[in-house]
Amino acid sequence: MHGADLFADAPERPAVHCPVDRPVVRPVACAMVAALYVEPKGCYVGVPGVDPWDEDRDARKYAGPWPVVAHPPCNRWCMLAPVNQARYGQKVGDDGGCFAAALHAVRTWGGVLEHPALTLAWNAHHLPRPVPGGGWIKTMCDGWVCEVEQRHYGHKARKATWLYAHGMVPPTLKWGKGPAPEAWISSDRPRAELAKLGIAQLQRKESRATPKAFRDLLLSIARMTHNAN
Repeated sequence: MHGADLFADAPERPAVHCPVDRPVVRPVACAMVAALYVEPKGCYVGVPGVDPWDEDRDARKYAGPWPVVAHPPCNRWCMLAPVNQARYGQKVGDDGGCFAAALHAVRTWGGVLEHPALTLAWNAHHLPRPVPGGGWIKTMCDGWVCEVEQRHYGHKARKATWLYAHGMVPPTLKWGKGPAPEAWISSDRPRAELAKLGIAQLQRKESRATPKAFRDLLLSIARMTHNAN
């Protein structure tokens, strides 16, 4: 069974394709945002107006009141998760409730959730699949989903990413293919093929890192929630 088929029977909520113009908002550069599931020495630590929640704080316990930027762990939801389950017994979707808690936080307090493109968590939690190439899709629960490449925002690889936003009308992003990548994540193309072509591959830590420009984008989307209140 292919990974994408594991949750094929889970009902998806209908989606409405809606053009979204960049809204005019009041400045909220210093408004507080909680950054959930972040690295203890990562790019969110020490940023003014950001309350970082690393593993020790356990972001599943976040109870507000600020809007959030959520990066729930993805290793049990990625396209290789079924392979890891077969090899190592790591059950697909068994993330200790992290994704569900992150989704609840975004819907309760507003903000944005980020996960790799093609994540199995989307269908399992009844989120509509984003349109490849970009554009926000409005969901039936008043949220929005989209696909965006982090290459547009400074990542060395394309790193296609799915976003779920709630509590605001999200802004227009840089849609479509980004600039030619400087390197690849091994899951983007077969490792042997990359080696044969002499294409650089990113180390796991570097591939997972969030570029500062993308971090700032996500924070700005979350801070738009303050204007919606």
